[in-house]
Amino acid sequence: MCHHVVVNRCKLVAVLITCFGSSTGAEHTGPAYAAEHQARPAHRYVEMEEVVIVIQSQRNSHHASRGCQMKVEIHQEAARLGQGVPVVALVHELSDYEGDWSILPVLPRLTASYGQSASWFLFIEEGTTVTLPALLQVLHRFPIQEEWFLGKRLHDNEASIIHHYAFSEDPSSFGYPDPAAGWALSAPLLHRLSERIQHESLKSDFTIDLKHEIALYIWEEGNGPELTAVPEFCTELKDNCATTFTTYLYDCGDPVSKSDVFVAVKTCQRFHSERGHCGKTFAILRRFLSKAVPKADWLLIVDDDTLISLPRLRRLLHCYDPKEAVILGERYGYGLVQNGYSYITGGGGMVLSRVAVSRLLSSNCSCYSDDAPDDMVLGRCFTSLGVPITHSPLFHQAQPDDYSELLLSSQQGISFHKYWNIDPVAVYRRWLQDTNSRDEL
Repeated sequence: MCHHVVVNRCKLVAVLITCFGSSTGAEHTGPAYAAEHQARPAHRYVEMEEVVIVIQSQRNSHHASRGCQMKVEIHQEAARLGQGVPVVALVHELSDYEGDWSILPVLPRLTASYGQSASWFLFIEEGTTVTLPALLQVLHRFPIQEEWFLGKRLHDNEASIIHHYAFSEDPSSFGYPDPAAGWALSAPLLHRLSERIQHESLKSDFTIDLKHEIALYIWEEGNGPELTAVPEFCTELKDNCATTFTTYLYDCGDPVSKSDVFVAVKTCQRFHSERGHCGKTFAILRRFLSKAVPKADWLLIVDDDTLISLPRLRRLLHCYDPKEAVILGERYGYGLVQNGYSYITGGGGMVLSRVAVSRLLSSNCSCYSDDAPDDMVLGRCFTSLGVPITHSPLFHQAQPDDYSELLLSSQQGISFHKYWNIDPVAVYRRWLQDTNSRDEL
């Protein structure tokens, strides 16, 4: 496992620090408070051992390897600096529960494991680079006995369906973190959230857009802290950055060939002999494995109003092992705090390896009705089979206007969904088409 490699290379040091009681979030819930206190020095300097860096790793072999390598690199940098070693935790190693990616179920475990020695918890993506000295300088500005929620601030320009039209009168008034730049919680805040999640039910069973929902949960309708924008939490490289980000579309080599991807489009009853979302999808799965179609490593299932960049998808797929059971796309969750399951949302496109399809059809999992939501049925089935649901934020269930423009501009998106009130050709050209378009089809 990854942590054995790190322990062999770097000796981890734990320092016991005074445990401060959590403050009430109502003391600093507005931008004025954050602006007034952001430059106020802490009573003492934060040590490297007091920082817990949580990498949003995944169980799929490609992502687990990337997360492991990131952990090793952070500890190697710390060893070169000789100023102590931070704790680095991989989300997929914290427990066997698939729903840990939604963060809230993880908080009690983080408190139990590191609550007595940590002052800060930094959550980053696999592709986020952390500059440790700059990070400590940032954290030193914020008194560690208080509740802080730090990050690069994103906001909605328009009321968004994926955020349930929250703050519709002024969408830009609410800020949420860009996960690629990382976001941090002070220990008092994390401790209070940990207690709260164990004794309070969530308002919704669904996890749709994690970054926005985490910010809402922390804000607690004005009773908790708002996100404090930190300019040193970056996605693009610039001076004085504590974090930077590379890409979600990794360069793993040449794209997979066109013949290795079988594309299936679900459409309405007028054009389709099967009935219902789930009925159509399982018919597609059976046909994919039949001798009636050319054999391919990958199956892509999309709706008839899904926009997809096949060249970018083929580049992404080269990162994954087709001999592994893979289901890939935009990950949603249902009942994750209560041991629920994850699933790939259908509108953004679902990608399955041949191995995954074979395992599914060999099991007893099936539609409980033809009209059942196919993406949720597949998620429940793969969870029961122990097949991890693999997330890529490059797939999108909604239209571009439903996402932060700042967020999209840093991505190389693979898909968007729903045609109403938009020009799909214009959307494709702006957000999905590469400069060299000769290989689009």
